[in-house]
Amino acid sequence: MGRTLEDKKAIVESLKAQLSETDMAVVIDYKGLSVSEITELRQKLSEAGGVCKITKNTLMRIAVDGDENWQPVSEFLKDSSAFLLLQGDIGAGIKAYQAFQKAAKKSELRGGVLEGRALSADEVKAIGDLPSKEQLIAQIAGGINAVTTKVAVGIKEVPNSLARALQAIADKDAA
Repeated sequence: MGRTLEDKKAIVESLKAQLSETDMAVVIDYKGLSVSEITELRQKLSEAGGVCKITKNTLMRIAVDGDENWQPVSEFLKDSSAFLLLQGDIGAGIKAYQAFQKAAKKSELRGGVLEGRALSADEVKAIGDLPSKEQLIAQIAGGINAVTTKVAVGIKEVPNSLARALQAIADKDAA
């Protein structure tokens, strides 16, 4: 038995609501994945703050129609599509998918949409390769600490070198 028109409208509204809370949408081809593998993917994404949504391309096309931010997703809608809706740390969500894909070797990344712009599969992978927010903060803090350390050593070295120069003059005068 097929879905009723009311069911389809409810699905479209649900998709619109989820997209409104999403920072990035990634489209994958899930053909060949078993139910247990899709469940595993959903679990990994959930841990990274993402959601895996499987719906008909037509329903997703209706959900993004008129929304300039998500309209570019239409170019990836073909065959069997699954949508990874990521929010917060999008790099962690992409890394979770890449870890799953590396193990399963059955899905294919088609592309994604970020801030109203369509991204190729390579661009999505590049976002996944970026360090996490915590790692970036640690790198910045390390850089700031290194600069302050060099300034402190430089400031300390001025009196030391002056003292050595005075000592050298005193030793020269004594000799």
